[in-house]
Amino acid sequence: MLELQDLTKIYNAGTVTEMTLFDHFNLTVPDGQFVSIVGSNGSGKTSLLNILCGSIPLDGGDVLLDGKSIRKQKDYQRYAIMGRVYQNPSLGTSPNLTMLENLSLADNKGKPFGLGFGVNKKRIDFYRSELASLGLGLEDKLDVKMGALSGGQRQAVALLMATMTPLKFLILDEHTAALDPKTAETIMVLTGKVVKEKGLTALMVTHNLRYAVEYGDRLLMLDHGKIVLDRAGEEKAATSTEELLAIFNRYSVM
Repeated sequence: MLELQDLTKIYNAGTVTEMTLFDHFNLTVPDGQFVSIVGSNGSGKTSLLNILCGSIPLDGGDVLLDGKSIRKQKDYQRYAIMGRVYQNPSLGTSPNLTMLENLSLADNKGKPFGLGFGVNKKRIDFYRSELASLGLGLEDKLDVKMGALSGGQRQAVALLMATMTPLKFLILDEHTAALDPKTAETIMVLTGKVVKEKGLTALMVTHNLRYAVEYGDRLLMLDHGKIVLDRAGEEKAATSTEELLAIFNRYSVM
């Protein structure tokens, strides 16, 4: 279970531009829940993800995972138990390495690196089967450099890499925003499939309200660091894109 307790985050403290984004913010996410998060620019969506990942420091409060604080852990320590797929497909992969080398690096996440070979040839068939499950014909392109793939292909592989090792939760940071509509649909279908099959706890920030409605079993809307909408289960399933847009517009013009 993920627990955010009394989070406080102040930007530009002590200056004329001081801004308190989170003021004793609380959120609990049970194991296995897929949470879609929406909100206008400046609502705190990205800051929330960065706090979870340890990319920005807290000014107060705590982040608990299974009852244990991870607040003082560095970001690289947290990534041993979490995966993150970024908005920019190039951020989750190494463009000058082959797909095989990228997958090997992801497969070794959290393990010690020595002076041995980085690629375990005994795992090649496993990588091929994992790529085949994406349905994009990438299983025969293991020797192709990541930088030569399309943005959608790279994002699909980044999703696979982020979830290759056992995780506590998955962070999806507007991971379809840089893709064309058709490719974005493909990535979202893959996302739903991966999260469901692996039973992951997932937090997805998106500007696409339809995706927020159609995917996940809980829906949050943030506004200026506060949760203004929280729907789960049947209530979330009954929410339409039109209703969510009306609520979104009510807050975005305030």
